[in-house]
Amino acid sequence: MSFDFEQLKERFTDVAQASLAKARELTDTGVAKAKVMTEVGKLKVQNSTEQGNIRRAYIELGKLYYAERGSAPEAAYADLCQKITDAKARIAYNNERIADIKEAGNFSDEDFMDLEDLDDLEDVDDLEDLDDCTGCTDCAGCTCQSDEEEPSKPQE
Repeated sequence: MSFDFEQLKERFTDVAQASLAKARELTDTGVAKAKVMTEVGKLKVQNSTEQGNIRRAYIELGKLYYAERGSAPEAAYADLCQKITDAKARIAYNNERIADIKEAGNFSDEDFMDLEDLDDLEDVDDLEDLDDCTGCTDCAGCTCQSDEEEPSKPQE
């Protein structure tokens, strides 16, 4: 029984070249897919940024409308304007209570956390879930949670 090493060598070389070609093909396919996925990811980030821009524009539009027509809104906007007016009244009431509590306990403003910056909240990206909310105490005083549910407590 004779063994032909040349034929074995050729066969091994052919298998190695085929394997190398397949590895290159798979690598090229993977690189192409990674490029596509990267491009899709970039576009999704751009879309998210544009959605934030739209939300900010809607907020500014709403602020402008409320400032100009909030006291006598058109019928389609009356409920929303009333929600804003009611929320502002609750804020004013809460601020009066805060002042009374501070005065009664002989506290100064330095004794409490400064939350004044929250009144001028401009970054609406933190309020993504607000679009789906119908009104809970966790997202600006709306009513999406029933009165029986206990509001979530901050984690310590």
